[in-house]
Amino acid sequence: MQLRSAFVDWIVHRRGLRRWTRAARRAPEMPLAELRSERSKARHLLYFLHEMVAIAENRLARPIVGSNAFPTPHGTDWEWRPALWNLPLASRGLSSVASKSKLGDDLTLFHDCAWSELILRQVRNSRAADLAPYGLRMDVFAFDGSFLSVVLDLPQSAVDGLKKSHLLRMTTIVELEKPLEVFARINIKHGPNTEQIVRKLPPDDGEIVVEFDLAYTGLNEKRIERAWVDLIFETPEMSQITLRDLTFSRRPRAEF
Repeated sequence: MQLRSAFVDWIVHRRGLRRWTRAARRAPEMPLAELRSERSKARHLLYFLHEMVAIAENRLARPIVGSNAFPTPHGTDWEWRPALWNLPLASRGLSSVASKSKLGDDLTLFHDCAWSELILRQVRNSRAADLAPYGLRMDVFAFDGSFLSVVLDLPQSAVDGLKKSHLLRMTTIVELEKPLEVFARINIKHGPNTEQIVRKLPPDDGEIVVEFDLAYTGLNEKRIERAWVDLIFETPEMSQITLRDLTFSRRPRAEF
């Protein structure tokens, strides 16, 4: 049935092309009354053609939904883009966000505001430079708390086979409405202990790369249970923060 419908659409399309090709060729000698009528029909058709082309170009210029492509260093043995930056969420946003609220399965917001004036939402990326289909946007209005962070749980595959010889890399694109300090902290739970490494993100509007070298930790490789990342925002009041992309990878550090 679908093949038949496609064939009929092809026939109609071909007939339409022939009809307007003939009209264009006859236009120089066409009687003025007929020419006026054909111009009206062509303008009406042209409006919808322009609309179709504009929508198609806009959609096709965006990163494809589900695309998981991003560059990784040589020797990478694990890589991951969280679903929030990759696929549409069933619930795209939250307002007046309470602490410990989740957006998607992996991301949780933490703060100590007495009264929340925060909006957290997934947005569609559309810039030519964007590789991630979606981004995360946080609008912060009045903020009477002392901390604000988003916590991202890393999947089990991130800690399977994890060694002290690994370098963990986080790559992100952050857009800030006003300058503010952003910190990334990796947390790895092993037995009763949790190793933490903190990195300050450089003030850069482009791609930001930070690496966590596990060689300088007291990590017990045999007891690793899980890992998560905190993104901590200092003095975020009256600002808009957009994370256009967020990816993770790991690789063994070079041996000397």
